Amino acid sequence: MPLRIDIDHARRLVHTTAEGTISLSEILDYFDTVTVQNAMPYAKLFDASEARFTISDDDMMVLGARVSAYASMEPRGPIAFIAGSDETVVLGARFANLGGAKRPLRIFRSVEEGRKWLETQPAVIPPPTA
Repeated sequence: MPLRIDIDHARRLVHTTAEGTISLSEILDYFDTVTVQNAMPYAKLFDASEARFTISDDDMMVLGARVSAYASMEPRGPIAFIAGSDETVVLGARFANLGGAKRPLRIFRSVEEGRKWLETQPAVIPPPTA
């Protein structure tokens, strides 16, 4: 499986490991999993250091629309995106600019750096539902 998603509700952390070739459908499945598990406000460590992405400009438009649709689900937790190549850094930067999300996102070259940064981020607590 290209994406392994571990959602730790006690720690409010989504740790995803991406390996091999990742397409739009895997990323959309990731979004769906995080949403269904009510983990949108959790911190996210997305390790793409061993991944290759096959994301076209049209795919980025789809991702942008999806991220914009999640605006009603604020607050969203911080994302530490781990990139293993310059190409993945560029993709991560493009993703960071999608849909006007109001959450911190930083790109790192190591899981340790990303984890340390996430630990400095304040916990995101969603407002109570009516």
